[in-house]
Amino acid sequence: MKRLHRWILAGGIVAGFLGGLAACQDTMRRDRVAICRRALPAVATGAGVRFLGAGLGPAPGTARVDYNEGTRQHRLTCRFDGATKLLEVATDGAALSGPALYMLQRYYLDTPDAAEGDPAHR
Repeated sequence: MKRLHRWILAGGIVAGFLGGLAACQDTMRRDRVAICRRALPAVATGAGVRFLGAGLGPAPGTARVDYNEGTRQHRLTCRFDGATKLLEVATDGAALSGPALYMLQRYYLDTPDAAEGDPAHR
């Protein structure tokens, strides 16, 4: 009977650990999508930009934002490190330069304006 209790306890610990890990992964994914979505107003500055949706990107560690600019559909793709550090932003496959990415992060994404300009909250 003692052995059964140990197995039940061990199973509970493993289940709790895996549940916590899954919750952490979901939070990180949501944060990545939010960061990428918040970059849209700074990157797509043309007339008639309309947010269509956002989600996980085509490759691991990426997020994507779909939007229209005028009558054309575009995709913004953001690549992250193992967490939520933004490594690359590309519009329709054309990546921002290193200095442009730095300016985007430093002077826009790291400010309250990015949260206020989040297209999902309009």
